[in-house]
Amino acid sequence: MNEHIVKSYDEELTQLAAEVARMGGLAEAQVAACVEAVAKRDVALAEAIVARDERLDAMEIDIDQRCTRLIALRQPMANDLRRTLSAIKIAGNLERCGDLAKSIAKRALQLTEIEPLTPLTGPIERMGKLVNARLREVLDAYTSNDVECAISVWSSDHEVDEHYNSLFRELLTYMMGDPRMITACAHLLFVAKNLERIGDHATNIAEVIHYELTGMPLTAPRPKGAPL
Repeated sequence: MNEHIVKSYDEELTQLAAEVARMGGLAEAQVAACVEAVAKRDVALAEAIVARDERLDAMEIDIDQRCTRLIALRQPMANDLRRTLSAIKIAGNLERCGDLAKSIAKRALQLTEIEPLTPLTGPIERMGKLVNARLREVLDAYTSNDVECAISVWSSDHEVDEHYNSLFRELLTYMMGDPRMITACAHLLFVAKNLERIGDHATNIAEVIHYELTGMPLTAPRPKGAPL
């Protein structure tokens, strides 16, 4: 393969990684915003999150097409093939994070129509910040090719689970104590579960990064919080 083709190929892979990173930045912003929309009962912000989700969908399609074209024309092998396949997998996980953020935003809209459950605003915000931190860390691991950082995110998945379990119990207590709280608590349960699932997607991305950089899958069982 001549030098010009090799350089062009490397540039395509670099551009692909940059596009995945841009998609990650948007997904991270969507997750942070949806938590803020719930906490502040912000209708305009929630509606903006729902509208912006189409951009994430379009970015995933674009990345998928880039990867398909690259595989067809370049026939990558070894490290380059792993880089290409990782981009597809990470984009898929980021698109799901966007879908979950949109779902939380829709719950935020419904929550603005009922009496606020103020004591649980803090726990929801704390869980949201933890999940978004994990997403940011794993995206940093991707852009810096830092396998140790990816493993750190993967190893801390149980922290998100523990936050979710604690919120679940607290919401259940409210529902049992006052039936009038059931509707608000049900919406917040869905918010908490969607945040927990975003945390799972961050862990998925960490596994993809590990495989991309080492060629080996993470085979150990995921660290999980105690079951409810």
